[in-house]
Amino acid sequence: MIDRLDAMRMFVAALDEGSLASAGRRLNRSPAAVTRAIAALESHVGVQLLHRTTRRLQLTEAGEQYAAVCRRVLTDLDDADLAAAGHRAAPRGVLTVTAPVMFGTRVLRPVVGEFLKAYPAMQVRYLLLNRITNLLDEGIDVALRIAPLQESNLIAVRIGEVRHVLCASPKYLDGRPPIASLSDLAQHDFIGIEPTSPNDIWSFPPLAGGRVPRTVRVKPRLMVNTDEAAVSAAVDGEGIARIFSYKIQQEVSGGSLVVLLPEDEPPPVPVHLITLPDRLSLAKVRTFMNFAAVRLKADFDRTPPHPEDQPSCRERLDGEVSRRRLMPNEDGAGWPSGTS
Repeated sequence: MIDRLDAMRMFVAALDEGSLASAGRRLNRSPAAVTRAIAALESHVGVQLLHRTTRRLQLTEAGEQYAAVCRRVLTDLDDADLAAAGHRAAPRGVLTVTAPVMFGTRVLRPVVGEFLKAYPAMQVRYLLLNRITNLLDEGIDVALRIAPLQESNLIAVRIGEVRHVLCASPKYLDGRPPIASLSDLAQHDFIGIEPTSPNDIWSFPPLAGGRVPRTVRVKPRLMVNTDEAAVSAAVDGEGIARIFSYKIQQEVSGGSLVVLLPEDEPPPVPVHLITLPDRLSLAKVRTFMNFAAVRLKADFDRTPPHPEDQPSCRERLDGEVSRRRLMPNEDGAGWPSGTS
Protein backbone atom coordinates (compact mmCIF):
# COMPACT_ATOMS: atom_id res chain seq x y z
CA MET A 1 0.00 0.00 0.00
CA ILE A 2 1.23 3.50 -0.81
CA ASP A 3 2.55 5.59 2.07
CA ARG A 4 0.90 8.81 0.89
CA LEU A 5 2.79 11.14 3.22
CA ASP A 6 6.12 9.63 2.24
CA ALA A 7 5.14 9.87 -1.43
CA MET A 8 4.07 13.48 -0.97
CA ARG A 9 7.48 14.31 0.54
CA MET A 10 9.23 12.75 -2.46
CA PHE A 11 6.91 14.56 -4.87
CA VAL A 12 7.60 17.95 -3.24
CA ALA A 13 11.34 17.21 -2.98
CA ALA A 14 11.43 16.43 -6.72
CA LEU A 15 9.79 19.79 -7.46
CA ASP A 16 12.16 21.68 -5.15
CA GLU A 17 15.29 19.94 -6.45
CA GLY A 18 14.28 19.91 -10.12
CA SER A 19 14.95 16.23 -10.74
CA LEU A 20 14.12 12.78 -9.40
CA ALA A 21 17.78 11.95 -8.83
CA SER A 22 18.38 15.10 -6.77
CA ALA A 23 15.25 14.41 -4.73
CA GLY A 24 16.53 10.90 -4.04
CA ARG A 25 19.88 12.21 -2.83
CA ARG A 26 18.18 14.75 -0.56
CA LEU A 27 15.94 12.09 1.01
CA ASN A 28 18.50 9.27 0.88
CA ARG A 29 16.30 7.31 -1.50
CA SER A 30 17.01 5.84 -4.93
CA PRO A 31 15.71 7.63 -8.07
CA ALA A 32 13.68 4.49 -8.78
CA ALA A 33 11.98 4.78 -5.37
CA VAL A 34 11.10 8.42 -6.08
CA THR A 35 9.75 7.48 -9.50
CA ARG A 36 7.60 4.70 -8.02
CA ALA A 37 6.26 7.00 -5.29
CA ILE A 38 5.18 9.68 -7.75
CA ALA A 39 3.65 7.09 -10.05
CA ALA A 40 1.72 5.69 -7.09
CA LEU A 41 0.44 9.17 -6.24
CA GLU A 42 -0.72 9.65 -9.83
CA SER A 43 -2.45 6.29 -9.74
CA HIS A 44 -4.12 7.17 -6.45
CA VAL A 45 -5.50 10.55 -7.60
CA GLY A 46 -6.21 9.29 -11.12
CA VAL A 47 -4.47 12.11 -13.03
CA GLN A 48 -0.97 12.86 -14.29
CA LEU A 49 0.89 15.24 -11.98
CA LEU A 50 4.19 15.68 -13.82
CA HIS A 51 5.46 15.85 -17.36
CA ARG A 52 8.86 14.12 -17.22
CA THR A 53 11.67 14.74 -19.69
CA THR A 54 15.36 13.93 -19.55
CA ARG A 55 16.11 17.55 -18.65
CA ARG A 56 13.34 18.79 -16.35
CA LEU A 57 10.09 18.18 -14.54
CA GLN A 58 7.02 20.21 -15.38
CA LEU A 59 3.79 20.22 -13.41
CA THR A 60 0.50 19.57 -15.13
CA GLU A 61 -2.42 21.84 -14.28
CA ALA A 62 -3.71 19.21 -11.85
CA GLY A 63 -0.17 18.81 -10.52
CA GLU A 64 0.07 22.51 -9.64
CA GLN A 65 -3.05 22.31 -7.50
CA TYR A 66 -1.97 19.04 -5.90
CA ALA A 67 1.53 20.37 -5.14
CA ALA A 68 0.08 23.36 -3.26
CA VAL A 69 -2.04 21.02 -1.15
CA CYS A 70 0.92 18.70 -0.49
CA ARG A 71 3.09 21.59 0.70
CA ARG A 72 0.33 22.75 3.04
CA VAL A 73 -0.25 19.26 4.46
CA LEU A 74 3.46 18.62 5.03
CA THR A 75 3.98 22.05 6.57
CA ASP A 76 1.05 21.55 8.93
CA LEU A 77 2.43 18.17 10.03
CA ASP A 78 5.89 19.59 10.67
CA ASP A 79 4.37 22.51 12.56
CA ALA A 80 2.29 20.14 14.67
CA ASP A 81 5.50 18.36 15.70
CA LEU A 82 7.12 21.68 16.58
CA ALA A 83 4.09 22.80 18.58
CA ALA A 84 4.08 19.54 20.52
CA ALA A 85 7.75 20.09 21.37
CA GLY A 86 6.84 23.25 23.22
CA HIS A 87 5.38 26.67 22.45
CA ARG A 88 8.63 28.39 23.31
CA ALA A 89 10.94 25.87 21.67
CA ALA A 90 13.84 27.29 19.66
CA PRO A 91 12.72 27.89 16.06
CA ARG A 92 13.53 25.14 13.59
CA GLY A 93 12.11 23.73 10.40
CA VAL A 94 11.31 25.32 7.04
CA LEU A 95 9.98 28.88 6.86
CA THR A 96 8.40 30.09 3.62
CA VAL A 97 8.81 33.83 3.01
CA THR A 98 7.79 35.88 -0.01
CA ALA A 99 8.50 39.45 -1.13
CA PRO A 100 8.53 41.55 -4.33
CA VAL A 101 11.62 40.86 -6.43
CA MET A 102 13.63 44.07 -5.97
CA PHE A 103 12.70 44.63 -2.32
CA GLY A 104 13.40 40.99 -1.64
CA THR A 105 16.79 41.20 -3.34
CA ARG A 106 18.03 44.57 -2.11
CA VAL A 107 16.45 44.95 1.33
CA LEU A 108 14.99 41.76 2.80
CA ARG A 109 17.50 39.16 1.57
CA PRO A 110 20.33 40.34 3.86
CA VAL A 111 17.89 40.11 6.78
CA VAL A 112 17.04 36.54 5.79
CA GLY A 113 20.77 35.78 5.71
CA GLU A 114 21.23 37.19 9.23
CA PHE A 115 18.27 35.14 10.42
CA LEU A 116 19.77 31.89 9.10
CA LYS A 117 23.07 32.66 10.83
CA ALA A 118 21.29 33.41 14.11
CA TYR A 119 19.15 30.25 13.97
CA PRO A 120 21.16 27.32 12.54
CA ALA A 121 18.22 24.88 12.82
CA MET A 122 16.12 26.96 10.41
CA GLN A 123 15.72 26.68 6.66
CA VAL A 124 14.08 29.40 4.56
CA ARG A 125 12.20 28.87 1.32
CA TYR A 126 12.49 32.38 -0.16
CA LEU A 127 10.10 33.25 -2.99
CA LEU A 128 10.57 36.55 -4.85
CA LEU A 129 7.35 37.24 -6.75
CA ASN A 130 5.89 40.41 -8.25
CA ARG A 131 2.32 39.32 -7.57
CA ILE A 132 -0.07 39.05 -4.65
CA THR A 133 0.15 35.61 -3.06
CA ASN A 134 -2.50 33.66 -1.18
CA LEU A 135 -0.79 32.77 2.09
CA LEU A 136 -3.10 29.88 2.90
CA ASP A 137 -3.34 28.27 -0.54
CA GLU A 138 0.38 28.65 -1.33
CA GLY A 139 1.69 27.55 2.06
CA ILE A 140 3.39 30.88 2.84
CA ASP A 141 4.34 31.75 6.41
CA VAL A 142 5.32 35.42 6.04
CA ALA A 143 4.83 37.88 3.18
CA LEU A 144 6.06 41.42 2.67
CA ARG A 145 3.45 43.68 1.07
CA ILE A 146 3.97 47.15 -0.38
CA ALA A 147 0.41 48.46 -0.60
CA PRO A 148 -2.45 49.66 1.61
CA LEU A 149 -3.87 46.54 3.27
CA GLN A 150 -7.45 45.58 2.58
CA GLU A 151 -9.81 44.31 5.26
CA SER A 152 -8.86 40.75 6.21
CA ASN A 153 -7.91 38.54 9.13
CA LEU A 154 -4.18 39.05 8.58
CA ILE A 155 -1.71 39.89 11.31
CA ALA A 156 0.28 42.87 10.01
CA VAL A 157 3.39 44.67 11.25
CA ARG A 158 4.02 48.03 9.65
CA ILE A 159 7.74 48.49 9.05
CA GLY A 160 7.82 51.72 7.07
CA GLU A 161 6.69 53.37 3.87
CA VAL A 162 8.00 54.00 0.37
CA ARG A 163 7.47 56.83 -2.09
CA HIS A 164 6.60 56.78 -5.79
CA VAL A 165 9.24 59.10 -7.21
CA LEU A 166 10.46 60.64 -10.44
CA CYS A 167 14.19 60.22 -10.96
CA ALA A 168 16.91 60.89 -13.52
CA SER A 169 20.68 60.90 -13.67
CA PRO A 170 22.77 64.07 -13.42
CA LYS A 171 24.24 63.29 -16.84
CA TYR A 172 20.73 63.24 -18.37
CA LEU A 173 19.75 66.51 -16.68
CA ASP A 174 22.97 68.30 -17.64
CA GLY A 175 22.27 70.75 -20.44
CA ARG A 176 18.54 69.93 -20.68
CA PRO A 177 15.63 72.23 -19.81
CA PRO A 178 15.31 72.62 -16.02
CA ILE A 179 12.48 70.82 -14.24
CA ALA A 180 10.74 73.11 -11.75
CA SER A 181 7.12 71.95 -12.21
CA LEU A 182 5.10 69.13 -13.76
CA SER A 183 4.55 71.19 -16.91
CA ASP A 184 8.31 71.11 -17.57
CA LEU A 185 8.18 67.33 -18.05
CA ALA A 186 6.73 67.80 -21.55
CA GLN A 187 10.22 68.69 -22.78
CA HIS A 188 11.87 65.50 -21.57
CA ASP A 189 12.38 61.82 -22.44
CA PHE A 190 10.88 59.02 -20.38
CA ILE A 191 11.54 55.40 -19.51
CA GLY A 192 8.37 53.30 -19.33
CA ILE A 193 8.00 50.08 -17.36
CA GLU A 194 5.61 47.50 -18.77
CA PRO A 195 2.72 47.03 -18.49
CA THR A 196 2.49 50.54 -19.88
CA SER A 197 1.35 52.00 -23.17
CA PRO A 198 3.34 54.02 -25.71
CA ASN A 199 1.20 56.99 -24.64
CA ASP A 200 0.91 56.67 -20.88
CA ILE A 201 -0.69 59.06 -18.40
CA TRP A 202 0.98 59.66 -15.05
CA SER A 203 -1.27 60.92 -12.25
CA PHE A 204 -0.18 63.31 -9.50
CA PRO A 205 -2.01 64.73 -6.45
CA PRO A 206 -4.13 67.86 -6.88
CA LEU A 207 -2.76 71.25 -5.94
CA ALA A 208 -3.28 72.41 -2.35
CA GLY A 209 -6.97 73.04 -1.85
CA GLY A 210 -7.91 71.29 -5.09
CA ARG A 211 -9.72 68.02 -5.71
CA VAL A 212 -8.82 67.12 -9.27
CA PRO A 213 -5.64 65.04 -9.70
CA ARG A 214 -3.11 66.44 -12.12
CA THR A 215 -2.01 64.33 -15.07
CA VAL A 216 0.98 64.29 -17.38
CA ARG A 217 0.86 62.47 -20.71
CA VAL A 218 4.19 60.82 -21.41
CA LYS A 219 5.47 59.03 -24.48
CA PRO A 220 8.34 56.80 -23.34
CA ARG A 221 11.22 56.60 -25.79
CA LEU A 222 12.34 53.43 -24.04
CA MET A 223 10.01 50.78 -22.61
CA VAL A 224 11.38 47.92 -20.48
CA ASN A 225 9.75 45.01 -18.70
CA THR A 226 11.75 44.97 -15.44
CA ASP A 227 12.44 47.55 -12.76
CA GLU A 228 16.13 46.65 -12.82
CA ALA A 229 16.34 47.61 -16.50
CA ALA A 230 14.53 50.88 -15.83
CA VAL A 231 16.95 51.82 -13.05
CA SER A 232 19.95 50.90 -15.19
CA ALA A 233 18.63 52.94 -18.13
CA ALA A 234 17.96 55.94 -15.89
CA VAL A 235 21.52 55.76 -14.49
CA ASP A 236 22.84 55.66 -18.07
CA GLY A 237 20.97 58.86 -18.92
CA GLU A 238 18.21 57.44 -21.11
CA GLY A 239 15.48 59.57 -19.53
CA ILE A 240 13.20 60.05 -16.52
CA ALA A 241 11.75 57.02 -14.72
CA ARG A 242 8.93 56.77 -12.20
CA ILE A 243 9.56 54.09 -9.61
CA PHE A 244 9.32 53.23 -5.90
CA SER A 245 11.98 54.97 -3.82
CA TYR A 246 13.48 51.78 -2.33
CA LYS A 247 14.41 50.58 -5.81
CA ILE A 248 16.77 53.53 -6.31
CA GLN A 249 17.94 54.12 -2.74
CA GLN A 250 21.46 52.89 -3.50
CA GLU A 251 21.72 54.97 -6.66
CA VAL A 252 20.43 58.13 -4.97
CA SER A 253 22.83 57.65 -2.06
CA GLY A 254 25.70 57.17 -4.52
CA GLY A 255 24.75 60.22 -6.61
CA SER A 256 24.03 58.38 -9.87
CA LEU A 257 20.33 59.31 -9.67
CA VAL A 258 18.47 62.31 -8.25
CA VAL A 259 14.82 62.60 -7.23
CA LEU A 260 12.74 65.17 -9.12
CA LEU A 261 9.76 67.24 -7.94
CA PRO A 262 9.40 65.60 -4.50
CA GLU A 263 6.68 68.11 -3.58
CA ASP A 264 4.45 66.61 -6.29
CA GLU A 265 4.72 62.97 -5.17
CA PRO A 266 1.63 60.94 -4.27
CA PRO A 267 1.16 59.98 -0.61
CA PRO A 268 3.68 57.35 0.61
CA VAL A 269 2.73 53.67 0.37
CA PRO A 270 2.90 51.57 3.56
CA VAL A 271 5.08 48.45 3.85
CA HIS A 272 3.99 45.54 6.07
CA LEU A 273 5.08 42.09 7.10
CA ILE A 274 1.98 39.90 7.20
CA THR A 275 1.07 36.42 8.37
CA LEU A 276 -2.04 34.42 9.18
CA PRO A 277 -3.25 34.42 12.81
CA ASP A 278 -2.71 30.70 13.30
CA ARG A 279 0.86 30.89 11.95
CA LEU A 280 1.95 33.39 14.58
CA SER A 281 1.68 30.72 17.27
CA LEU A 282 4.64 28.93 15.65
CA ALA A 283 8.07 29.76 17.05
CA LYS A 284 9.65 29.97 13.59
CA VAL A 285 7.11 32.52 12.32
CA ARG A 286 6.96 34.56 15.52
CA THR A 287 10.74 34.72 15.76
CA PHE A 288 11.22 35.74 12.13
CA MET A 289 8.53 38.45 12.33
CA ASN A 290 10.21 39.96 15.39
CA PHE A 291 13.73 39.55 13.96
CA ALA A 292 12.90 41.05 10.54
CA ALA A 293 10.65 43.86 11.81
CA VAL A 294 13.35 45.32 14.06
CA ARG A 295 15.95 45.34 11.28
CA LEU A 296 13.65 46.59 8.53
CA LYS A 297 12.31 49.41 10.69
CA ALA A 298 15.89 50.44 11.46
CA ASP A 299 16.67 50.41 7.74
CA PHE A 300 13.69 52.65 6.99
CA ASP A 301 14.66 54.98 9.84
CA ARG A 302 18.07 55.45 8.20
CA THR A 303 16.45 56.34 4.87
CA PRO A 304 16.38 60.11 4.23
CA PRO A 305 12.80 61.34 4.77
CA HIS A 306 10.68 63.12 2.19
CA PRO A 307 11.79 66.79 2.05
CA GLU A 308 8.25 67.92 2.83
CA ASP A 309 7.80 65.61 5.86
CA GLN A 310 7.48 67.24 9.25
CA PRO A 311 8.15 65.20 12.40
CA SER A 312 4.68 65.98 13.77
CA CYS A 313 3.05 64.44 10.71
CA ARG A 314 5.00 61.20 10.58
CA GLU A 315 3.52 58.05 12.05
CA ARG A 316 5.31 56.29 14.87
CA LEU A 317 6.36 52.87 13.60
CA ASP A 318 7.77 51.39 16.80
CA GLY A 319 5.66 48.52 18.03
CA GLU A 320 2.87 49.06 15.52
CA VAL A 321 1.19 45.71 15.09
CA SER A 322 -2.37 45.36 13.83
CA ARG A 323 -4.82 42.53 13.65
CA ARG A 324 -6.57 43.41 10.39
CA ARG A 325 -10.17 42.30 10.67
CA LEU A 326 -13.19 44.60 10.34
CA MET A 327 -11.18 47.78 10.91
CA PRO A 328 -8.02 47.89 8.73
CA ASN A 329 -6.46 50.77 10.70
CA GLU A 330 -7.14 49.42 14.18
CA ASP A 331 -3.92 49.24 16.20
CA GLY A 332 -3.37 46.09 18.21
CA ALA A 333 -1.80 46.10 21.63
CA GLY A 334 1.08 43.89 20.56
CA TRP A 335 1.79 40.25 19.82
CA PRO A 336 -0.76 37.72 21.01
CA SER A 337 -0.15 36.31 24.48
CA GLY A 338 2.88 34.07 24.82
CA THR A 339 4.88 35.52 21.91
CA SER A 340 8.38 36.87 22.18
